[in-house]
Amino acid sequence: MSNDPLLQPYKLKHLTLRNRIMITSHEPAYPEDGMPKARYRAYHVERAKAGVALTMTAGSASVAQDSPPVFNNILAWKDEVVGHMKQLVDECHDHGAAVMIQLTHLGRRTRWDKADWLPVVAPSHEREASHRAFPKRMEDWDMTRIIGDFADAAERMKAAGVDGIELEAYGHLLEQFWSPLTNDLDAPYGGSLDNRLRFTFDVLGAIRERCGEDFIVGLRYTGDQDLPGGMTKAEGMTVSEKLKDSGLVDFLNVVKGHIDTDPGLTDLIPIQGMRNAPHLDFAGEIRAATGFPTFHAAKIPDVATARYAIASGKLDMVGLTRAHMADPHIVRKIVEGREDDIRPCVGANYCLDRIYQGGMAFCLHNAATGREETMPQTIPAAPTKKRITIVGAGPGGMEAARVAAERGHAVTVFEAADQPGGQIRLTAQDERRREMISIIAWRQAQCEKHGVEFRFNTFADAEDVLATNPNEVIIATGGLPHTEVLSEGNELVVSAWDILSGDVKPGRDVLIFDDAGDHAALQAADLISATGAKVEIVTPDRSFAPEIMAMNLVPYMRNLQKRDTTFTVTWRLMSVAREGNRLRATLGSDYGDVTRERLVDQVVVNHGTRPLDELYFDLKPASSNLGEVDYKALTNGRAQSLAPNPEGQFRLFRIGDAVAARNTHAAIYDALRLVKDL
Repeated sequence: MSNDPLLQPYKLKHLTLRNRIMITSHEPAYPEDGMPKARYRAYHVERAKAGVALTMTAGSASVAQDSPPVFNNILAWKDEVVGHMKQLVDECHDHGAAVMIQLTHLGRRTRWDKADWLPVVAPSHEREASHRAFPKRMEDWDMTRIIGDFADAAERMKAAGVDGIELEAYGHLLEQFWSPLTNDLDAPYGGSLDNRLRFTFDVLGAIRERCGEDFIVGLRYTGDQDLPGGMTKAEGMTVSEKLKDSGLVDFLNVVKGHIDTDPGLTDLIPIQGMRNAPHLDFAGEIRAATGFPTFHAAKIPDVATARYAIASGKLDMVGLTRAHMADPHIVRKIVEGREDDIRPCVGANYCLDRIYQGGMAFCLHNAATGREETMPQTIPAAPTKKRITIVGAGPGGMEAARVAAERGHAVTVFEAADQPGGQIRLTAQDERRREMISIIAWRQAQCEKHGVEFRFNTFADAEDVLATNPNEVIIATGGLPHTEVLSEGNELVVSAWDILSGDVKPGRDVLIFDDAGDHAALQAADLISATGAKVEIVTPDRSFAPEIMAMNLVPYMRNLQKRDTTFTVTWRLMSVAREGNRLRATLGSDYGDVTRERLVDQVVVNHGTRPLDELYFDLKPASSNLGEVDYKALTNGRAQSLAPNPEGQFRLFRIGDAVAARNTHAAIYDALRLVKDL
């Protein structure tokens, strides 16, 4: 038996968990019609197979119709959920993993115009900033009804065979009762701390009455709202003791902070550039004070930190939740002594940010996560060994090389720069986004293990490619910034890349025209404004940086709002003209025939990229498929077979920004779903 603290079993009541690693409750937004069907099941089963001790489903499965999900959550108030959950539980149990589910009533943390258009309810009329709905102040019959809804949902989950449930408190209805900021009811449910906790204990009591003393029940809650006027650390410690002493809960799952605003959410669930494990010591304090089973997760991205959390006695179970989205096989690799093969979580938060915008959770650099039915988490060997030549060592090219090499092919990669990375290397120059380079570093290490040949400092032409005698050629050359968007004065502007790379020094009075809405413009604004320069960011969109989702926007805003920075929406840069030693920028509007002018000393344009595709078109006539991709085969997980030019010497494909400007995930997904079948 291993001496690794992470691999020691843990007994929770009657349940023995096979190790100390769990996936805390989260909602990847994979349900269909509110049910955890095949896609949802495949996601959890993949991680169960790989050795995780406990997987918690359903970040906030809804217990009631007046708690409509704001993204695609499980509907635990429907009886049909039992069969779907039972199938998920049974399959995970077959692989030795325990399964729990998180139940909640969202209270004010939702919208009235979702689902059945029922009023949002809360213990006060105070609106939550993030979801904007003004709630109805709860009446006695609301409380009675919702207590029953919790008990009904818990009973459904027990019938499905789950190993336990967790109630979500922080930010949701239970905590809305706890906090003085969101509870202005009179006694017996408002006023003193005991009164504010009464609703939670009523819910727990009803669940115990319905499901029995042996059923495992826990609570995920904040022990400190870290918010003026909110629940303090001292109150949080008292709450922790009261939960323990109640005899109604079996474990505490501790967080710190509040989630009613984007900045609050980002501090509670930190992203890249923020400190790792920022609340671990706090969780350890609660465990030390209560001596009660304590779980925790918040930017614990690596095995070393997780091991410390257990070995130091701060936690009983450590959550590696986003880390398991990046690599579902963490436990297996620990057991096999292959920790250096674990694909790192880079904290990009593409997963969470997507669900808050109504999409499914996908990992920025593991395109198989959430697609386990069609994409492999472990690359299968190819039946026939081929020679595969890849041009470009950005994220798409590196993923293509990794997958091809793991298939057993002989792989050659040409790269014009002296090291791999492409746009990611440029992005990672920003200290806050430095973790992004792990996307490349991990792939480079995997490629080197599998014998990939890299030819750096080589601007490959058709002759170079043909000299490798390839069976397959993949063009992953990316794109170059496109700045020619003006009626006049295109030669007077610089690109965001020019600023980020250091090729152009920042001006003192700068206009940034952002017509792409992605990271490049705000990274440039951050860099320029840090020099003390005055910066105005102009966009024709009705909101700035629409491609940067909520939690990733927070660090930019924290910097930019401290500086001389202005955001101007709904205006388009039309032209730039030289005026003495300055530039006169003319702005127009898509909404009408109006103009404005700015006199600045530098204009920066962010308008995405255009494909660097000359080599692709040079090679196209000599290829057997003439560069054509069978999209039906690609999207259905079948191999490419088109060969309109039988005389061709090789097949030719291009991926990522060499096709069109998209993002890192798109480039990696392009590579995985193509190369897995080559």
